[in-house]
Amino acid sequence: MSGHSKWHNIQKTKGAQDAKRAQAFTKIAREIIVAVKEGGSGDPNNNSRLATVVVKAKAANMPNDNIKRAIEKGLGSGDTSSYESITYEGYGPNGVAVIVETMTDNRNRTASEMRHYFDKYGKGLGASGCVAWSFDEKGVIVIDNEEEEYEEDAVMMDALDCGAADFEAEETVFTIYTDPADFNAVSAALTEKGYTFVSAQVEQVPQNYVELSNEDDIKNMQKLVDMLEDNDDVQNVWHNWDE
Repeated sequence: MSGHSKWHNIQKTKGAQDAKRAQAFTKIAREIIVAVKEGGSGDPNNNSRLATVVVKAKAANMPNDNIKRAIEKGLGSGDTSSYESITYEGYGPNGVAVIVETMTDNRNRTASEMRHYFDKYGKGLGASGCVAWSFDEKGVIVIDNEEEEYEEDAVMMDALDCGAADFEAEETVFTIYTDPADFNAVSAALTEKGYTFVSAQVEQVPQNYVELSNEDDIKNMQKLVDMLEDNDDVQNVWHNWDE
């Protein structure tokens, strides 16, 4: 498989170690709370959606205490927050496809902010499904081998033995792809084998990429991504910009 930005995953996750760390944990905690409420259980073994988010949380180095508190909040009757998941699709400069997954308690506020970002830095919001067709939903697990502690062939065989659908190696990064339904089982099996992840979640993977050569387009696209990712209501931003 080709065309997925491994380095984007690495940079995005390592970014959680800087000033955005608290914001990243807050967003993951919100996902945990909603997963618990909608799944009706605080046990990842009995709540597949929660299990998926917990894997993501651990890959982002979210402390176990934070994960536990978020689960307890989701179970608590005193938590009256009500979030809904809304996905927006639109276009960045030069037709770059963008999918924005949000979780909000005020859809009017979020819609207004999304429209503002896309109008100012991109080519506007589109109708539901306008760009989703050009992405594939996949479980994506990223392993950093910067210290060269892993052998490529061994990791590939372990990944495939654990049920992965595909494997890629690029420089010091290994990317493992799974069917979304197999993500929890594959990540658990790899964890049991001693692997740690720098990123692990179900993603929207572009089928192809768009290159930007105009400096203004590049600047606007980066600004669009930054504004979206900094928004408290935004959980994930997927795009096919070839950075």
